[in-house]
Amino acid sequence: MRTAFSVSRESTTSADGTVIGYRRLGSGPPVLVLHGSMQAAQHMMRLAYALADDFTVDVVDRRGRGDSGPHGNAYQLAREIEDVAAVAEATGATRIFGLSSGGLVTLYAARSLPQLDRVAVYEPPLSVNGSAPTAWLDRFDREIAAAEPAKAMITALKSLGVDPLFTRLPRPMLDLVMPLAVRMQRDVPDGDVPIMTLIPTMHYDISLINETADTVHELAQLDARVLLLGGTRSPQYLATALDALAATIPGAEQRMLPGLGHSGPDEDGKPEVVAEVLRTFFR
Repeated sequence: MRTAFSVSRESTTSADGTVIGYRRLGSGPPVLVLHGSMQAAQHMMRLAYALADDFTVDVVDRRGRGDSGPHGNAYQLAREIEDVAAVAEATGATRIFGLSSGGLVTLYAARSLPQLDRVAVYEPPLSVNGSAPTAWLDRFDREIAAAEPAKAMITALKSLGVDPLFTRLPRPMLDLVMPLAVRMQRDVPDGDVPIMTLIPTMHYDISLINETADTVHELAQLDARVLLLGGTRSPQYLATALDALAATIPGAEQRMLPGLGHSGPDEDGKPEVVAEVLRTFFR
């Protein structure tokens, strides 16, 4: 049963002047949580509640979502690292967890920010010798430009292979039902972000995958305790990334969680299972 915690909405300002919002709950040492692609802070709240008995959890709206400002014209990994630096300074956090693209940001932020000395990630899509699929981005961008976000979402999820349902169902069937499903999710709780708004943000997360492709060697100097998490039901390219990271980052611990897929830490997965592992690591 979820413990009742009050959630406050906080914000700070990044180096380029962009406001970065985050949701705070719990008590204890501060932990930053970064969501993944086509997500916002709302998608990590079950994980946050599961950790909040032991930690003050600050769930960040990465730029372009929710309470945070836009991506900006000069968007790149450096901007996301500046955002993490701003929130870490505001909260005093030395612990950080990132899911998927948020995991990429987490690792490279920790390389630059020595105060982040306990670092956990779940399946960062680091591309190793072309392992991460990104060639579909042109089609995705065309569908977004044509005001067809549901089709763009199908393109992304079928190409990435992280959702078993999208992998199994034929595209013509998804093209029929997905527009209705997206429209039905326009009404969301106050402060949450509708999926229609989140779909276009995938473009920026794929740009992070392209920017960090074949740069795993740059993490050899990461001076922090690092926990690399994954699920046994996730696509092989995500396991390839974890293996490369484990072989590169000194002392990194790698752990695969049985029965979990890429959504393990978020609202659609089993975040309480992930939280138990994180609780032990962050203590």
